[in-house]
Amino acid sequence: MDLIWNGIATALALVFGGDAEVWAITWLSLKVSGLATILSLIIGMPLGILLAMSRFPGRALAVALVNTGMGLPPVVVGLFVSIFLWRSGPLGFLDIIYTPTAIVIAQVVIAFPIVAGLTLTSFQTLNPNLALQLAGIGASKAQTLWFLSKEARLPLLAAVMAGFGGIISEVGASMMVGGNIRGQTRVLTTATVLETARGNFDLAIALSLILLALSFAINFVLTHIQQRQLTRWPKPS
Repeated sequence: MDLIWNGIATALALVFGGDAEVWAITWLSLKVSGLATILSLIIGMPLGILLAMSRFPGRALAVALVNTGMGLPPVVVGLFVSIFLWRSGPLGFLDIIYTPTAIVIAQVVIAFPIVAGLTLTSFQTLNPNLALQLAGIGASKAQTLWFLSKEARLPLLAAVMAGFGGIISEVGASMMVGGNIRGQTRVLTTATVLETARGNFDLAIALSLILLALSFAINFVLTHIQQRQLTRWPKPS
């Protein structure tokens, strides 16, 4: 218990003491995972909507691939992204291995199937006659898509939270493609692993608590938005 309390004290001292390195690691974690989440939404949501609203040869295979991707092991993602970005790999000319950009790419690969799968499920739970009714009153495809998205907004927010949660806490891929370089690619998860390996449990606990607080704060805001939307629904009579 003393170790845990020392970790909490260390976390408070680092945060409120304005430790430059800890703040830099925290900011990099937020920046990388935030950008990866946004890119995952840009890729995953349209893909999920397409799979939910379209019928084409190979759709079942595409859905199966998305569902499989939702459970991709981060170390496997890290391995293949590293191979592609390695200096002798297909994308080695970009020279982005061991950079924050490489971490973003790996995290997008992890998160976008999660977003796509949950978006697919969100749209499939809607009334199947709703799109037909909208088309019957003359709604365009864009208007229909907008209305359906509004109807599915609560589970779509859950997709955002799941996508962000899946990458802010990820360590394997970030370690492999980022290298955990001090001052360049060290994020909260990789820094925690490093300090644990060194036996600096106080600092490791402190970094973990900062990560938990950051994750809780962002998810609290998203949950508040989600639940506020829920309270606007008409109560059943």
